[in-house]
Parts: sequence; structure tokens; C-alpha cells
Amino acid sequence: MPATYYEARLTLNPDFNEIVMAELGQIGYESFVETDEGLLAYIIDEQFDAAQLQQLVDDYQSMTPITVEYQQLEPKNWNEEWEKNYQPIEVAGKIRVRASYHEPNPAFQYEIVIDPKMSFGTGHHETTTLVMEQQLSLDHQGKSLLDVGSGTGILAILGELLGATKLTAFDIEEWAYLNAVENAEMNGCKHMTVFQGTIEDCPHDTYDIVLANINRNILLREIPIYETFLKAGGTMMVSGFYEFDIADITQKAEEVGLKLVAQKTLNQWATLRFEKP
Repeated sequence: MPATYYEARLTLNPDFNEIVMAELGQIGYESFVETDEGLLAYIIDEQFDAAQLQQLVDDYQSMTPITVEYQQLEPKNWNEEWEKNYQPIEVAGKIRVRASYHEPNPAFQYEIVIDPKMSFGTGHHETTTLVMEQQLSLDHQGKSLLDVGSGTGILAILGELLGATKLTAFDIEEWAYLNAVENAEMNGCKHMTVFQGTIEDCPHDTYDIVLANINRNILLREIPIYETFLKAGGTMMVSGFYEFDIADITQKAEEVGLKLVAQKTLNQWATLRFEKP
């Protein structure tokens, strides 16, 4: 049966759209449409919390005039609706991300097939693009890789295409876990293990590469844990936060002995690359 969603219609200064989207994403909103008046945000009905939404709006009242209205939408196949507007994307001229119903393009060195099913990580978001771009400059050959909060599994899939031979990916959401399993199969991944859970559920091992494209609050809490999964000489890349969070994220990583070696931003989103001495 098609999922039922709530639509929240937020009226606010468009300058605040990005940060409010990030906040909404942290409380379960899955997709957004920017309008001339502000934002439309969508969340599956069982996760909708009117009081939580109103609290977020109240928190921003001192920064921008903001109002919200919401309604429950008629059930429909949202994946089918979304697919109508889903176009392949290109990263750094070398990677093409497409859905299974798009024609292949052999002009690209790496082509990844992703059918999102509402999972985060189609490559369309700036943070996913940033991490993938950084992965191209990182030696994956014969390496091990841990993908934290993997969404569609796109980063781990790219890791295997780049030569990694032991990959673990996990996500707390069941639909994301199932989607990553499906996408790994579609891309012929032979070395990738996917499970549902958190870093606390991850069998403790060490990896050459740790990727975490999540959000600021989770990173600040869990970077010390990720460091214990990283081999000496290994690389950790984190994303999912804004430029103004770079200092806090860097400080947390440096507290556990990691060294910042690269950073890149795109439309105010940031990716940081650390090494473990």
C-alpha cells in the first residue's frame, strides 16, 4: 500500500531555507520543495509530530518571520511521483549516478545505479557529491571501508567500484537498509556487508577509510567512536553540516588525535577529511 505523508507548508525568509531544511531533516522530514514563500516539507505520517514541528518554528521566530500549516496527503506512490523528476547526475566528470530505468552511458569511468526509495544519498545533495568527489582522490585499492549512516549505500558502492575489498555499511532506518541492500546487488557489489543499526551495533573492527555523511549533532557525539574504528594511517571523511560548523567538527576530531588534511564546501555545505597518525 502506498505510504501516507504529511505536508508542512512553511512561510519564511528564503535565506533561512537551507538551515530550516537541515533542522527538519533531523526530526524525520524526508524531502523538500523550495517555493517563493519558503518551503514545503514532507514526512511519513507515523513520524509526524505537530508539537515538535511547532517548537522548531517557535525557535526560529526571533531570526525570521515564520509560520507553518500542515495537512495529511492522500496516499500515493511517492517513488513513482519522484521518479518523474529524477535525472542522472555527474560528479567530477568521472561518476554518473542514474536510476535503473535510465539508459547507461559508457562515457563515464564509474556509473552507479541508485533507486532511492526515499533514502538519502542519491548524489543530488551537495554533501553526497562532496564526499564522492573526495573519494576519487583517495586510494581504495584493496582497502577496507566503513560507511556510517549509509542511506542508499551510494558511498560504499563507489568505494567498491574504486577497489575497496572489505566494506561495511549501516543505517538506523529499515527502509534505508533494505534500499542499500538492493542497490548493492544492482551494482554487482561482492564485498559489501549492509546491516540495520547504529555504530553501537557495528562489530568492532578497524578500517582504512571511515565515511560519515550524517549531521552535525551526531558527528559531534560519535566522532570519538568512529576514531576507534579507524586504522593508524587511515582516513576519515565527514559531511552533512554547514560551513559554520567546520570549527566545532574539527575541534572534536582533533581532540581524539585526528589531523585535518582537506576541506571543501559547496553551497555552504562542507566536507572534512582527516587522517589518523
